[in-house]
Amino acid sequence: MTQWGAPPSDAVYEKLTAAYSESHRHYHTGSHIADCLSQFDEVADLAHHPEEVELAIWFHDAIYKPTSSTNEHDSAQWAVNFLKSFGSSTDQCERIYNYIMATKHSGDALSGDSALVVDIDVSILGRDPKEYDIYEAAIRKEYRWVPGLIYRRKRIEILQSFLNREALYETEHFRSEYEEQARLNLQRAISSLSK
Repeated sequence: MTQWGAPPSDAVYEKLTAAYSESHRHYHTGSHIADCLSQFDEVADLAHHPEEVELAIWFHDAIYKPTSSTNEHDSAQWAVNFLKSFGSSTDQCERIYNYIMATKHSGDALSGDSALVVDIDVSILGRDPKEYDIYEAAIRKEYRWVPGLIYRRKRIEILQSFLNREALYETEHFRSEYEEQARLNLQRAISSLSK
């Protein structure tokens, strides 16, 4: 909040930490946000609007209901409402809304800070295989209500959609750091899900 020239927002912080602690979350938790913020610390100098990227990271999974198709929109709207509460500009609100909406991972070409937010969000795909496997297991727990056959088919579709991209990461930093391992992890996960 200091970066924004705004007063502390303990109430919003408490609401965010409560949201990320919901019992149905196993991956989209405070640990994911902490990891994203740690990744951001390494690349903050690449951001055009670092304070906006950081705030987008805090809010990007604030609303997470596995049965909902509007999580990103709802999270982005919460962020915008918060920004408006301390007088942020329309441009700032619009940019942060767009950064969060980009985490829908639609495959559209991204640039600038939107690309940075998305690359940070999916950096898990290119981590050490053991860390990636923990991620896969946590995602399955979030969707434990989906029958195994349907889950495997849908999960393969999602992972294959990433694998089909010319590049998984938009920024050179993340591409050089994670692209090769991400492709290996995705191929291995698809193979495991196909059994």
